[in-house]
Amino acid sequence: MSEIFTITEGLQNLGALKTGGQGSVYKGMRMGPIYSAIKLIPTPIYVEDDSDKNYRNFLNEVTKLQQVNIHPSPNVVKILSSGITDSGSFPYIEMEYIEGPELGELLLPPHQKVFTVKELLKVAEQLAAALAHCHQVDVKHGDVKSNNVKYNIQTANYVLLDFGLAIMSEEQRRTSIRHAGAIEFMAPEQHEGKMLLQTDIYSYGIILYELLAGQVPFPLEGNGDTGRNSVMIGHLEKEIPDAMALRKNNLANAVQDEVLISEMQVPHWLLKLIERCLQKDPAERFANGMELYKAVTNGLISSAPLNFQSTESTFPNESLNFEALKGEARQKTEKLENELAILKPLAFKAGIKYNEASGKYQQEDYLNIPRKVFLGCAAACLILIAFLSYNFFKTPNTVVTTAQTTPYESPFITYNKQYQQRLVKAREDSIRTAKMLSPEQVKIAEKARKQNGKQKKKKKFLGIF
Repeated sequence: MSEIFTITEGLQNLGALKTGGQGSVYKGMRMGPIYSAIKLIPTPIYVEDDSDKNYRNFLNEVTKLQQVNIHPSPNVVKILSSGITDSGSFPYIEMEYIEGPELGELLLPPHQKVFTVKELLKVAEQLAAALAHCHQVDVKHGDVKSNNVKYNIQTANYVLLDFGLAIMSEEQRRTSIRHAGAIEFMAPEQHEGKMLLQTDIYSYGIILYELLAGQVPFPLEGNGDTGRNSVMIGHLEKEIPDAMALRKNNLANAVQDEVLISEMQVPHWLLKLIERCLQKDPAERFANGMELYKAVTNGLISSAPLNFQSTESTFPNESLNFEALKGEARQKTEKLENELAILKPLAFKAGIKYNEASGKYQQEDYLNIPRKVFLGCAAACLILIAFLSYNFFKTPNTVVTTAQTTPYESPFITYNKQYQQRLVKAREDSIRTAKMLSPEQVKIAEKARKQNGKQKKKKKFLGIF
């Protein structure tokens, strides 16, 4: 297939990314600068009709792949389209283009030959989530290997790629496997052309083994049939080599002693999980991706610090020293109780009490007054209240009313008034007789006399001062 190989209308071929026994991967561009990855299946389909078994199988498997993207997963590549090429009538699958390195590239220089424990656990969780996502809709990947897992530099997630073998028939898979370059990741049953859900579980275990040990259990030496047969026999019959011994050898001359000790602290549950994934008999592995993901999640929770939620182990051989943990917790409890016994009296004197509503110790709002002072103030208040009450009830509550009476004058006052009236009348009569004046003239003369008297008094008053 040349670089100018035509895929289909609107989908441009930008050149091959890689070529393998089960097909080639090209970089494509659709509708302008939108990049994608196109997976070509090497077996052509000349009749696009249900009568063609290969075409019918291709449509059935493509329908399953479309179900994977109904609810997209950040750890599974998105399927954009599928169909038959205009040139050569090859089936193809168009997928999103993931920018970033493959897992296999991350094990080559300048990188370390093994993953750190922290990053290994991240891959274990995210790749298990990818398989669970696919197996829920009964989609078997069939080609899980380190070169089909990419690190997305945009999202920092590990993404499962390349569903090429998922749409092949058993005969196509047998032919592809004989020429494939990923025989190191294939389960024993794949050499017979079978593909089960447990097949993906086995390949998943090989990936974790490779990241842990720095190499696959049975490396391929050369591309000849002898080397491929040796790898196949290893998967079918040989025991899996000790991964921890290989990890130690690959780290011994590359890192300092402190780092070596730290990186050799691989969780026991993870080693048992890898061991179960790599069982020769599919029935002894995890049944599917959902069961695998549950086991990984339980392992991550059980290895979290100070986690006592469950005493059940994911695997029968894994156990924790709960007696030692209980003894340590008991010692801490006794220490806290002794400290509390010392602090309780001090807290009581300071007015700090336990609030049942909030479940906390709080400072009381009232003042802490001595008992004798409080009783003295209370007695004084009672005496004051009694004294005021006594005075209030002793004074009669009477209402004074004023009677309607006539004004009263003593006889002396009445006589004095009558005397003054007779004296004025006698004076007037004397003046009138002496001057032979009429009554009117007498009044005028009397008035003038009074006025002259007032003026004399005024002059005398002013003369004094």
